[in-house]
Amino acid sequence: MKTLAPLALVAALCFAQPAFAQLKPYTDYDTSASISQVSTVKVDANMIDYYLEGIRSTWVASNEAAKKLGQIESYSVYVSDLPLSGEFNVVLVTRVKNASDLEPSKARYDAFMKAWGEANEKKTRETVKSYPDIRKITGEYRLREITFK
Repeated sequence: MKTLAPLALVAALCFAQPAFAQLKPYTDYDTSASISQVSTVKVDANMIDYYLEGIRSTWVASNEAAKKLGQIESYSVYVSDLPLSGEFNVVLVTRVKNASDLEPSKARYDAFMKAWGEANEKKTRETVKSYPDIRKITGEYRLREITFK
């Protein structure tokens, strides 16, 4: 038994070695200036197509307008192949060039509202009224991509 104790200690230290490693930003990896805003959504499994129909005329359409104005770089919608598993089954992602694009801006707001128009705003308000009945937002995140050197 006394012989096994030192071996166990050596084995534990070998496995603990990665805990001592410390990566250094800008030396070992870079952080992107662009930011992805990610929303995770749990949609009732039998309502996913209905939800997608709704966001096509609201979330997707407004992001398309923002993209044409250069206010966002891109947007994406992801749907799980397994809609009944996990905390979410739909992921909505928008990507901006840098953090300053997330700051409030009357000029950007006015440009967007001019492009989006009152008719779309009214239609969106009407469409989203049904969302609480079919989905729950389970998380919102701001993520930056890490590139290892």
